[in-house]
Amino acid sequence: MKIIDLRSDTVTQPTEAMREAMAKAPVGDDVYEDDPTVIILEKMAADITGFEGALFIPSGTMANQLAVMAHTKRGDEVILGQNSHIVAHEVGGAAILSGVSYRIVNNADHTISGADIDANVRIDDIHYPDTGMVCVENPLSNGNVVSIEKMKDAYNAAKRHNLPVHMDGARLFNAAVYLNVEPVEITQYCDSIMFCLSKGLCAPIGSMLCGDASFIKRVRKLRKLLGGGMRQVGILAAAGIIAIEKMTKRLHEDHKNAQYLYDQLSKLPQITIAPKPPQINMVFFKIETLGFNHEKFAAYLLQKGIKTNFAENNEYRFVTHNDVSPEDLDFVLNEMTSYLA
Repeated sequence: MKIIDLRSDTVTQPTEAMREAMAKAPVGDDVYEDDPTVIILEKMAADITGFEGALFIPSGTMANQLAVMAHTKRGDEVILGQNSHIVAHEVGGAAILSGVSYRIVNNADHTISGADIDANVRIDDIHYPDTGMVCVENPLSNGNVVSIEKMKDAYNAAKRHNLPVHMDGARLFNAAVYLNVEPVEITQYCDSIMFCLSKGLCAPIGSMLCGDASFIKRVRKLRKLLGGGMRQVGILAAAGIIAIEKMTKRLHEDHKNAQYLYDQLSKLPQITIAPKPPQINMVFFKIETLGFNHEKFAAYLLQKGIKTNFAENNEYRFVTHNDVSPEDLDFVLNEMTSYLA
């Protein structure tokens, strides 16, 4: 039975080209900074984001936490969104690893404006912590993309207060596709950025953390502190090179498939679809039929070879990616229609 996995774009399988490149990759010892394949990947990441340097990190969560560690001192406060990945999905790591607290912005659209930053920067008062940095996201966790204008507004406000800005750009290239810009048009409005190689780009592991030379020097040592120093990791970096070179060029297909899925789901009377069409590769919807058993529904789909995450607050998120074809989506839609009838 073929498995159609809609849980996330982290489930993508490495391509055959990746597997071949991984098998043949020249390697060294990355802690000694002499793995040639890693060096190529890091230069590529720095160039595409417009920064002086980049570092290969095992995960996006570690990369975000390294950025917080590098930009702040213990006791600082970080301005960031209520639904941001750092707040919601990183196990409170910033408090444990960096000794910082959160200054939460809770806007309905999940974005952070310049006015939000102005309003939340702490004044110099003996009772208050120092504001240490601003963390933003693009795309957001709800699948929406932040406009260039809004990113510029937030960045300029942070600079007025001499604050560094870190961007969680896990799906940076999806945002660039939606905005129809080069990634550097987005990354110019932050001081560091993380992007994932394993979300939608088919690499089996890894994220890139980019910034200026002094920042990269700091996070290289902090990465070692966290146990993230890697040895002959060029085997994995080889897949990352292909992820950037090739897989970023096909993301528009995932966006097109998400739009198709959105359009078809909106025709089912039992489904309440998100009012805003997908901007990247995520489709959100609810099944609000009285007494609907979500566990039985998920079990039925799994029996048919369709993997989904259990509905959170009655909301489903289906994610399209390289391993999901239009024909796969038709199969999913037919099974859902049959079950809901």
